[in-house]
Amino acid sequence: MYQLTIEQSFDSAHFLSGYIGKCGNLHGHRWRVILQVESEELREDVQQRGMCVDFSILKEEFKEIVDRYDHMLLIEKDSLRKKTMEAFAEEGFSLVELPFRPTAENFAKHFYDLLKGKGYDVAMVQVYETPNNCASYRE
Repeated sequence: MYQLTIEQSFDSAHFLSGYIGKCGNLHGHRWRVILQVESEELREDVQQRGMCVDFSILKEEFKEIVDRYDHMLLIEKDSLRKKTMEAFAEEGFSLVELPFRPTAENFAKHFYDLLKGKGYDVAMVQVYETPNNCASYRE
């Protein structure tokens, strides 16, 4: 089995709605996202012969996905009052409403699903919320 591993990162703020403790407050992270794709065989076409997938294509598509969250406020949908959301919009803040609580675990599965949906054979996605704390997802 061949595996390729690439990494991207993004900076964003979030909070965990309903959490009692520090993570219930608005705070930021430099998230590191590590993607592993795999293939049992190497490609035979002229351009990608001897490769699982062209690194440049994989890196570009992965970066495009991860960059959607860079310098954003990541909010679980319906976790803030309507007035708060209106105030953020009025101030011109960039935010992303997510259908999940913005934890490293949920982001690992989210990125896994997005890359799988692009046709990649994803082995695993790791999301580091801090240099020492990582969540992983694989099927």
